[in-house]
Amino acid sequence: MRGGRKVDIKIENVVASVSIDQRVDLNAIKRTFDNVEYNPKQFPGLVFRLKRPKTATLIFTSGK
Repeated sequence: MRGGRKVDIKIENVVASVSIDQRVDLNAIKRTFDNVEYNPKQFPGLVFRLKRPKTATLIFTSGK
């Protein structure tokens, strides 16, 4: 902040990662929840979306 000017900061994106020590059944998640996108021919991960808060989570069979 130079010369006393105000700086507006807006967070647009937050990224985090987690690994679990087991395989994840993406087809079971797809069958259980409506708010998912899973087409392994197009992309190997499942996209799990929430409206509030607006988020998208990528889940892979590897658990990573």
